[in-house]
Amino acid sequence: MTDLFETHRPRFIAVAYGMLGSMADAEDIVQDAWIRWQGVDQHSVRSPVAYLTTMVTRMSIDRLRSAQHRRETYVGPWLPEPIVERSPDPADIVAEAEHFSLAFLHAMENLAPVERAVLLLREGFDYDYSEIADIVDKSPDNCRQIAARARGRVHETPRRHGGDPERERSVVLAALEAVRAADVDGLIDVLAQDIVAWSDGGPDRRAARHPVLGAERVARFLVGIARQSVGAQLTATPVTVGGDPGVRLDIGDETYGVMAFRVVDDRIQAIRSVVNPDKLAWAK
Repeated sequence: MTDLFETHRPRFIAVAYGMLGSMADAEDIVQDAWIRWQGVDQHSVRSPVAYLTTMVTRMSIDRLRSAQHRRETYVGPWLPEPIVERSPDPADIVAEAEHFSLAFLHAMENLAPVERAVLLLREGFDYDYSEIADIVDKSPDNCRQIAARARGRVHETPRRHGGDPERERSVVLAALEAVRAADVDGLIDVLAQDIVAWSDGGPDRRAARHPVLGAERVARFLVGIARQSVGAQLTATPVTVGGDPGVRLDIGDETYGVMAFRVVDDRIQAIRSVVNPDKLAWAK
């Protein structure tokens, strides 16, 4: 049974991460599930994977409920912990979690814990409604209705939205070049007019306390940040974050932050920047 748990650990990590938006919390949940699993009469469990998925999901729902007040009082916007995609490795415990877009996880913050679980299991893992019903202890029809309502509120998909990755990356690189050159007009040219930029610095890092709206404001904000960082020897490395083009920001050997970009129709529609040092463990 140890082999079974380890084989499916990436899936359990992905479920907990999708629910909580935090790899640290996801690892805690899965470790707790492992400990509880040792106290179960495992030979009496008809489907161990389903049993463990249920355990992880319900523990994540409880953790999310207890964290809601903390997130409501968080300094500035709360963004999920970004995972920079690594080379494929069957032993990688984030092999599934790293494919969730930051946009999807961020949008799900508006959902109640059970709504989040139903939508995640359906859209992110293709569970059918009868399986989801057993996990969240509701009827299949109820789960179908919950998913429909949640889907209407989120307006995001868990994984890539089908764009051309190379073309999207070229748009992001053009934006970065404009930022380096302090070319506000050139930057505006690659931003959607209704762009929104979120910055999560937590309590310790300087970041915008509210979303920045509109192409001109976002352009001036990014150029201003770049000017302030001139003496910091900040380097930007292109990465992929949840299937979307991104940039890892480093100062020397320290990862300072991660930016994830949503590109639609050759324009950057959204930017999510995480510079809270407590959320950068999986960004390196």
